[in-house]
Amino acid sequence: MPKYHDELDAVLRALSDPTRRAVVERLAKSPAVVSDLAAPFSMALPSLMQHLRVLENAGLVTSQKHGRVRTVSLRPGALDVLHLWLDEQRTPAERQADRLGIHLTRTSPKEI
Repeated sequence: MPKYHDELDAVLRALSDPTRRAVVERLAKSPAVVSDLAAPFSMALPSLMQHLRVLENAGLVTSQKHGRVRTVSLRPGALDVLHLWLDEQRTPAERQADRLGIHLTRTSPKEI
């Protein structure tokens, strides 16, 4: 079990929802105020705030409040744990694909 197992679970759980994925995609471009983040969704502001709380608890976003305006930002390196896990999974899969490729090139068309 990797040391980052709990962090990975939290990130995957947070990204399992399409609304939260859309928010992360938007924040990847630049920080945004909550009202701007809420605009594309047909939900009440408290519902969007719940989504933002899930993202914040997973360590994906941070927020700052200035007066009555809350600005949300994607945390630098927030998706690193996901990249690390995917890289670890890619290596065994690539080895299997390489072995399959070798097998297929050794197998004559008559045997297939």
